[in-house]
Amino acid sequence: MYSKLCAMLAKTSLKFAATGLVAIIICVLYQVFGRYVLNDTPTWAEQLALLLVSYVTMLGTAAGVRDAGHIGLESFLVLAPEEIRRKLELVIHALVGAFGVSMVYYGSILAADQWQEMLPTLGVPDGLRYVSIAICGALIVLFSIEHLIAIVNKEEVVPAWH
Repeated sequence: MYSKLCAMLAKTSLKFAATGLVAIIICVLYQVFGRYVLNDTPTWAEQLALLLVSYVTMLGTAAGVRDAGHIGLESFLVLAPEEIRRKLELVIHALVGAFGVSMVYYGSILAADQWQEMLPTLGVPDGLRYVSIAICGALIVLFSIEHLIAIVNKEEVVPAWH
């Protein structure tokens, strides 16, 4: 049940990231069109694209952690005996989860600190940029727990895109 929830969260993250990527492309195209064709640069397009980049990056990163798409030194783990490999994988996923906790904590602090500041061309709080860090951290914690459970049960986490 937990694995299905995590898979659903990862798929949803990837869908939002893909939608955000399309929105970034549209923003940049509109900005180029406005600058060179209309001679009137839309100032909000750049700020919106930058905001979307943070969400696309963070959501994609969280899904990558769940689907084991992140950088790892698996060549060393493959050479290790089974029991040592499992212990090392537990340590690795616990450390990744701890990093996710720090992302939630510090991302929340950054968002709260910047919430009163407004992005001038968008009219939204500047803290919105940092909410993506906290969301990514929370997802990483959930996905790390899923990996820890799978390792203890001697199972594999099936990637969400299957």
